[in-house]
Amino acid sequence: MKNLVFLVLLTACELILAASTSKPSTCTLRPLGNGRDDTDQVEAAISRCGKHGKTTFQPGEYNITRKMTWELVDSTVDLHGLLSFKPDVEYWLNANNTYRVVFIQNQASWFVITGNSFTINGHNTGGINGNGQTWWSFYGNRSRSDGDGRPIAFTLSNVTDGTVRDFRIESQPFWCNTVADSKNVIYDGMYCNATNQDGTYAGQNIVPNTDGINTYRSDNVSLLNWDITCGDDCLAIKGNSTNILAKNVTCRGGNGIAIGSLGQYVNLNDIVDHVQFENVTMLRLDPKLQPNMHSGVYLKTWTGSVNGVPPTGGGGGGGYVSNLVANNFKVDDLDSTVIHLYQTNGGHSGDAPSTLQFSNLTFTNWTGSSRSAKIVDLECSPAVPCPNMVFDSVNVTVSSGQTPSFTCVNVVSESGLPAGSCNV
Repeated sequence: MKNLVFLVLLTACELILAASTSKPSTCTLRPLGNGRDDTDQVEAAISRCGKHGKTTFQPGEYNITRKMTWELVDSTVDLHGLLSFKPDVEYWLNANNTYRVVFIQNQASWFVITGNSFTINGHNTGGINGNGQTWWSFYGNRSRSDGDGRPIAFTLSNVTDGTVRDFRIESQPFWCNTVADSKNVIYDGMYCNATNQDGTYAGQNIVPNTDGINTYRSDNVSLLNWDITCGDDCLAIKGNSTNILAKNVTCRGGNGIAIGSLGQYVNLNDIVDHVQFENVTMLRLDPKLQPNMHSGVYLKTWTGSVNGVPPTGGGGGGGYVSNLVANNFKVDDLDSTVIHLYQTNGGHSGDAPSTLQFSNLTFTNWTGSSRSAKIVDLECSPAVPCPNMVFDSVNVTVSSGQTPSFTCVNVVSESGLPAGSCNV
């Protein structure tokens, strides 16, 4: 009997030892080619090797025909090829064919990453082909609205300790990226390119809402070495985004960098705290490809009144924005106000003022040019005036030759603006 017990224990120990010393699973894929559907083989590989393993995608295009989630745990994905999402607008607009994991404005996603302790490396060649031209031309004479089902190209949801490196996203139909409900995320090397090639719409911004990223309900996110061509926000920092670092960012066309909009949901507080932008370049493109190069940084909230229901309406939400630093910006012939703060998004003249307060905002070392004479325009809410607005070496010239203007309303304290700029 003692020998039997010893044998059972020895066998159990051997099994544990074998499990602990076994090599991680490895999977290698190649595109099937000839228009065949790669979705099954991609999902099978991630199912087998996405946890405690390594998945390698060889170069080429992988045809993806349905929504897809990767759960990655303690694993690596080497993505040398592009995941090409089929250009079927009507299919993707069917709500059953996308995920709604991004609460803000009820946006759709066709590809979601979740999990912890992983690295996805695109090696500067791999990533996503969103086949956006089909979408942009489809919407050329149709209306668009938040939450209408246009899919986010690449979504990180409920991620902890995730890294995305040297990743390419070509022709995003809608937002290029979003990170939501996540913490300790690093994007190091992100390329997004929304460039219209349909001559029918030359000279128009036919690629709206192609934001580089929207952050939401996430903490400790680093956006390093980004190159974004878009027709909207280069970066958008939305509610409950904390400890955000964006460094070495190039924005080609679009509306600039946005904080918000915030305060859209009456029953929710939006908090944005400790955000740093460092080394940002904004470049105007050939106007036939993209006419917009709007602002540098703009910060916006809804009013204190409720006007309709999200995702297209809203207002009345509270919260605060504090400890933001925007340092070393180079801007190229901007269309509008270089640094703009306003709290009347989606509002009416009789609305209650916003109760979401901005404080401790710092803008340093800004150079370049703007077509607008408005260099700084701070229009804070009378309900929560802005304290500690700091400007140092903001030296943007006005290309028209007009005298630069600086305005601030409902600002408790500021430094660095010309004397007489503020009407407290």
